Amino acid sequence: MALAYAAVVVSLLVLVWSADRFVEGSAASARHFGMPPLLIGMVIVGFGTSAPEMIVSALAALQGNPSLAFGNAYGSNITNIALILGLTALMSPIAVHSGVLRKELPILLVVTGLAAFQLLDGELSRIDAWSLLAVFGGLVAWTVFQGFRQRTDALGLEVAEELDAHTIPLRQSLLWLVVGLALLMVSSRILVWGAVKIAHGYGVSDLIIGLTIVALGTSLPELASSVIAARKGEHDIALGNILGSNLFNTLAVVGIAAAIHPATVAPEVLSRDVLTMTILTLLLFAFCFGFRGPGRINRLEGTVLLASYIGYTAFLLMEILG
Repeated sequence: MALAYAAVVVSLLVLVWSADRFVEGSAASARHFGMPPLLIGMVIVGFGTSAPEMIVSALAALQGNPSLAFGNAYGSNITNIALILGLTALMSPIAVHSGVLRKELPILLVVTGLAAFQLLDGELSRIDAWSLLAVFGGLVAWTVFQGFRQRTDALGLEVAEELDAHTIPLRQSLLWLVVGLALLMVSSRILVWGAVKIAHGYGVSDLIIGLTIVALGTSLPELASSVIAARKGEHDIALGNILGSNLFNTLAVVGIAAAIHPATVAPEVLSRDVLTMTILTLLLFAFCFGFRGPGRINRLEGTVLLASYIGYTAFLLMEILG
């Protein structure tokens, strides 16, 4: 069991470092090849920070642990909104200026509703999986269109400033991309092994481990990038990172895992986890959309989000101990 604990700790450290290198290398490479900054922010940063969730969930599904995969995806979404945005807003209230992000908020609500609808029958089939992946493909196409169309969006300007401030030579950016991806795959495989070993050792379900330890670990790249962005005043990057990550988790991560290993899903995933994810998404929409002006997550709203995460995690721990 000690080896499993060591594997989880070491793999999480490597996972966070390699995810950061992968996103940094991808963004810099895309910049060298002429990709618009807005598109880099929406696709590379927004989706790229979810690379750990994708690889961990795909490996878990391949190894016959789909509950770990689904728990990782939904748990990461809860962590992203409640813990990461909550902490970020407490440090620096998040103002929303980007028109593209205001369009992504309703899309995230619809996608969350789709996730809940698919779980009504208690299973995720390959039809469900390909439906999610088809929606994701459409979303990527829309993102590319927006990225080339709205070059002066606030998110794009923030990304351009950040890339210009940290210019990386093409050879180095490609090296970080390859090394980051390779270490992501290795560390994710070790993390899945360690997490499953711990779960079985204590009689805890793969789902709970996915919702807690694995979800928190794979969300650390989002936490680091959002906090750093908010401290620099790059609020649209901080929020765009979370919106992109949650869209990617719900559509691509769950879609890939279910395509690899269709599975029956425990009723509590819908009644507890997806319900929590939906409520948090509704709160995020209410806080950020800005019906009467620019949206904003203030410190009080950040406290509400953070308290929600603490309450949800405490509820899961009570179920384990009970």
